[in-house]
Amino acid sequence: MIDDVRLAPEELEAAGIRTVIVATPDMQGRLVGRRIPVEGFGRVVENGVDICTCAWAWDIDQGLELIDANRFALCGMHNGVPDVTLIPDLETLRPAAWLEGVAICLADPVDVHTHAPMPISPRVILKQELARIRELGLTPLAGTELEFYLFRNDPRELRRSGFRDLDPTTLTPSDFMIHEGNLYEPFFQKLRSDLRASGILVEAAQSEWGLGQWEMTFEYGDPLEMADRHALYKLAVRDTAARAGMSATFMARPLNDQPGSSCHVHVSFVDEEGTAVFWDESADDRLSGRMRSAIAGALEHAPALMAWYAPTVNSYRRSNSSDVAGSGRTWGFDNRTTTVRVVGHSPKALRFEFRLPGADTNPYFTLTGVLASARDGMERQSVLGDHVVGSAYDLPADGAMPADPRQASALFGESALVQDLLAPELISHQQVLLDHEWSTFMSRVTDWDLHRYFDRI
Repeated sequence: MIDDVRLAPEELEAAGIRTVIVATPDMQGRLVGRRIPVEGFGRVVENGVDICTCAWAWDIDQGLELIDANRFALCGMHNGVPDVTLIPDLETLRPAAWLEGVAICLADPVDVHTHAPMPISPRVILKQELARIRELGLTPLAGTELEFYLFRNDPRELRRSGFRDLDPTTLTPSDFMIHEGNLYEPFFQKLRSDLRASGILVEAAQSEWGLGQWEMTFEYGDPLEMADRHALYKLAVRDTAARAGMSATFMARPLNDQPGSSCHVHVSFVDEEGTAVFWDESADDRLSGRMRSAIAGALEHAPALMAWYAPTVNSYRRSNSSDVAGSGRTWGFDNRTTTVRVVGHSPKALRFEFRLPGADTNPYFTLTGVLASARDGMERQSVLGDHVVGSAYDLPADGAMPADPRQASALFGESALVQDLLAPELISHQQVLLDHEWSTFMSRVTDWDLHRYFDRI
């Protein structure tokens, strides 16, 4: 976080803060928690604040079927749907500058009685992987690029209308175009200013090719801070859009005839002396053996980790397309058709960009997956295959990649890397949610079904 916006608990009232949000990510990466009057925050710092474990057990719609059916060890009728305690991470206490008089503090859930970290927490899982990497004498660095669609529709009215008659903020493809961005500069300038005041530095922003699509990239740095910024950013975008009478979506692909929205992840590592380990001056392509092994690991484990990279049915509308959304286990130099794109021309800038995740991904899980698979590749000195020249979409389809959440769930459970990262009950927990996502989708009749079959079959 930017040091000059960091708050200490004793500074809150003098800073005009009246409410402190204590929040942590759920299984979808959404922030859940409680609002604390500022005068009571000291008690929360000392004791934490309790919330229900159902926040990690219900599905994206907060359906209770899985809880009622006792599908999880964590939370169900069998154990009375218990609480966990959120312990504030005071290093994350900052203004939520897009909300008047509000600060926000990220937290980690712990057992109410033992105070042991709750193992299923996405933030806890990422912290454990970061500790593992640092035990190897490495410091990981990461950055995310996040796309979203912005519509000139009031969010409440849009839901009431069944999300009909979407009015995109741009009406023509506008990738990198300045004029279209200028039309919404007051909105985005306020958003960027509020993000800066909240400790979230935006490196660049632009209009995108999709009608109503936009992108922002964040300052490169510590992966945990990056995941926190990512989650806060999504909250700020939605809140700011709603106040302006507009609606934002981070669906992986919200429109049939438009490209999907991505979450590209940039990754590199430095050693204990701060030296970039991906750079090798003596190599013709400047890629070190460690970098090649890291890319090999990221690609090798990509099919199994699609459970994290593509967690919804809609995710596969994007990943199964040819919308430069990654293409199997491929890599290339500055090649946007491949899953891994090598970019950068100096020791500090050289990194790989992982292009599979969509905007709907949970950033904590995705960063865990990319970093763990890269670490595993480096530890095993995995061998990287040839890079792709030209379009990766001209190659035969990679049959190892899952095509839907059900297939992703099976590969997730079979993965040796996943079994090394997570205990069996945690793997099962995530598989239950993935399988439920697919079965819920398959149990519904959609507009597509009616249009295709109603009077034609």
